[in-house]
Amino acid sequence: MSSEHGESAGDELEVGVGPWAGPWPTDERYDPELLAAGDRRNVVDRYRYWRREAIVADLDGRRHDFHVAIENWQHDLNIGTVVRTANAFLAAEVHIVGRRRWNRRGAMVTDRYQHVRHHESIEQFAGWAHGAGLVVIGIDNLPGSRPLETTTLPRRCVLLFGQEGPGLSDAARAACDQLFSIAQYGSTRSINAGVASAVAMHAWIRAYAGPPPG
Repeated sequence: MSSEHGESAGDELEVGVGPWAGPWPTDERYDPELLAAGDRRNVVDRYRYWRREAIVADLDGRRHDFHVAIENWQHDLNIGTVVRTANAFLAAEVHIVGRRRWNRRGAMVTDRYQHVRHHESIEQFAGWAHGAGLVVIGIDNLPGSRPLETTTLPRRCVLLFGQEGPGLSDAARAACDQLFSIAQYGSTRSINAGVASAVAMHAWIRAYAGPPPG
């Protein structure tokens, strides 16, 4: 299901809450349709029954200073997971570099609450990032990359990830101001971009973010 008020995305387990019990709230943030029918969306409890625009406005008032970017030359299935994770950690924006279309299924409809910007090329993206005063941080296990575990990321930065498989393109590597790798201890050559993005975003959260709202 993919409507304004239906966000189950095919999940069998019903989540959320039913119709509002008792007198309706008068706060304009509440959606009359949701109050009447119930709220089954993939949102935290504090946003139950709120209009989507009200949720986005509340998030915009406290978004973090980091951005996330991912290359999209081969319609990477990881992009939806990156968007969902960026929403969870309240990234300022997600940037899709390359193809405009991306597979939204993994986002679990969180892209409705997360600002997503498209850039046709790495050069266009890097120009925008540096113009915005952001340090471009490449995350990939490349020669010369420094261990992410041993550093504190810049507060105003954009975390850049490559395609599943090849990783960051040559152009993306050249555009990075800094490169970091994520320590791995098993036999696999790499972890996918969705997992890597979560590790890197959480490194930023540990350095700069306070407790989440109750």
